Amino acid sequence: VQLVESGGDLVQPGGSLKLSCTASGILFRFNSMGWFRQAPGKQRELIAGITSGGMRNYSESVKGRFTISRDTDKNLMFLEMSILKPEDTAVYYCNSYPSGRLPWGQGTQVTVSS
Repeated sequence: VQLVESGGDLVQPGGSLKLSCTASGILFRFNSMGWFRQAPGKQRELIAGITSGGMRNYSESVKGRFTISRDTDKNLMFLEMSILKPEDTAVYYCNSYPSGRLPWGQGTQVTVSS
């Protein structure tokens, strides 16, 4: 299994960004997947998940601002982020939900700064 995240960038506070995750060796339509992030000096945390049945869950820190979705035909997963805050700065990863049991990808850097 290989996971590849993309879409990270430098964005101003209050801005928006959309991250993508693609995978080989696993089909999103049959697996629960999530987005994790790791800020400098902090542990990696789970912030959003979507079950194989399509149910979505969010951490309190991103609820109402972030939206997780997927395109099962293209085997892609997305994280739409809005009203970004400096504390959202982190490397973002996709992995299985909720345990993150798959090999980790390289992640994509999101930096929120003016």
